[in-house]
Amino acid sequence: MIFETNNIYHIYNQGNNHQKIFFYHKNYLYFLRKIKDHILPYADLLAWCLMPNHFHLLVFVNKLELGSEAFTKGEKKIYDTLTQSEGFTTLNDSIGTMLRSYTRAINIQQERSGSLFRRKTKAKFIARVGNEVIPSMDKTPPDKVADKKASLTALISDREYLQDCFNYIHDNPVEAGLVTHIKEWEFSSYLDYTDLRKWNQVNIERANELGLEVH
Repeated sequence: MIFETNNIYHIYNQGNNHQKIFFYHKNYLYFLRKIKDHILPYADLLAWCLMPNHFHLLVFVNKLELGSEAFTKGEKKIYDTLTQSEGFTTLNDSIGTMLRSYTRAINIQQERSGSLFRRKTKAKFIARVGNEVIPSMDKTPPDKVADKKASLTALISDREYLQDCFNYIHDNPVEAGLVTHIKEWEFSSYLDYTDLRKWNQVNIERANELGLEVH
């Protein structure tokens, strides 16, 4: 996978031979913790959906690599696991470590061995946002927020494609026939965008800056 900062990517993978990757409720929650530890230090999560045999992540990449100073004392164990001999770890490394460690846990749980995921995780380029990282809107005067949002949205290389991908990820459970409405599927970020839940995985402020909307 090749990443660049300020780019938005759709990251996805599925079970090897279409096998299940989530067997119990606790497996979904465990994988979400893995996402927090291994993806969020590098990127803002804009949307996600975990399905019985695959997953989707929509991310805005902030950093390609991190040194040990980027991790808190409580996260030092994570860094020690991820770090390379050069003293830093990359987003690519971190994604690979996340999937391998999750596989080990599931193999123990299911008393199985071998690959759980397909060999190659995909990272599809969706859009680029200007030439600089979007600043936070935290300190923007209320009367300037609308104008700022409009200008930031205009910087997106393919606004329609981004919104389509955002919708596609949330629509997955319905398209697969698992539920009749998106809000019935617990394991996607749709609920967080509709105030039905607040898990703090997605960066809703960033999504708003990009003009993303749930339907």
